[in-house]
Amino acid sequence: MPHFDLPLDQLVTYLPDREEPADLDEFWHRTLTEQDAEHPLDVTFERVDTGLTEIVTEDVTFTGFGGQPVKGWFHRPARLEGPLPTVVTYIGYGGGRGLSHESVLHAAAGHATLVMDNRGQGSGHRVGATGDAGLTGSHAAGFLTAGIESPETYFYTRIFTDAERAVRAARRHAAVDSSAVLVSGGSQGGALSLAAAALTELRDGLGEPALRGAIVDVPFLAHVRRASVLTSARPYGELVEYLHTHRDSIEQTFRTLSYVDGVNLAARTTVPAMFSVGLMDEICPPSTVYAAYNHYAGPKEMVVYPYNGHENGGAFQEVEHLRFAREHLG
Repeated sequence: MPHFDLPLDQLVTYLPDREEPADLDEFWHRTLTEQDAEHPLDVTFERVDTGLTEIVTEDVTFTGFGGQPVKGWFHRPARLEGPLPTVVTYIGYGGGRGLSHESVLHAAAGHATLVMDNRGQGSGHRVGATGDAGLTGSHAAGFLTAGIESPETYFYTRIFTDAERAVRAARRHAAVDSSAVLVSGGSQGGALSLAAAALTELRDGLGEPALRGAIVDVPFLAHVRRASVLTSARPYGELVEYLHTHRDSIEQTFRTLSYVDGVNLAARTTVPAMFSVGLMDEICPPSTVYAAYNHYAGPKEMVVYPYNGHENGGAFQEVEHLRFAREHLG
């Protein structure tokens, strides 16, 4: 796939206007505080035998949006005592938390890791264990347009709330240094990582330390209106399919999306961040990644892969993850 988006010299300065609802902060503050009032976090950790001798793994359950149990894995080095710096990891579109041995890189490097399951997903590239009881209305196959009639019913409102709660769930573990936590994810996981960082900052009365940083690889759900006319690759193709049929719902659809768009959330996030981009990425086009990056309000760096698509840097980017975690967690 050749480069199809803006050239790199234009990408690095690409700063589109934000399509931002006036009540975005109020919406998220209300959503998070209502969920707190109605649904205590109720975190549990249950040790499991994975066959790995150097990593201790626990099955995690915490209460997510709407009171629904959300699953996860918690990994920590067997030979290190807490409190440990910790990485909260989010999974890409369609995937779940996977099998217990699939996300142990940071634990192998000496950090604890909480891997959040994706509600309603987990039948794509990784298995999952969390359902989603909140689906309403009609939508295109997939998750991008589920409940998109309003921000209150939208799928990504629920899973973004889960992502913020996953940070607090990790901090409840006795082995975690609650002052040394960063978030990480790619694609949909990148959207969740950015959302968790932003919502942690937006949320009043958290009473806990700020995050140490965010790893945001090839983020989905950024500059969504541009993505919808630039690529028909799924998941954005689901939005194209939906609007092809729901011709009278275009502006309402993008209004809902504006509450979760990474460009708007990036402007509210100030912790150190590392982004990455593949300049041949047809799934999350480079200009949409740079739109979020260039609006990001905190210290930031971008890792560029000129000859890669959505697979991004692969193992090379994992080396960058370890570097970034070492720099910001110790």
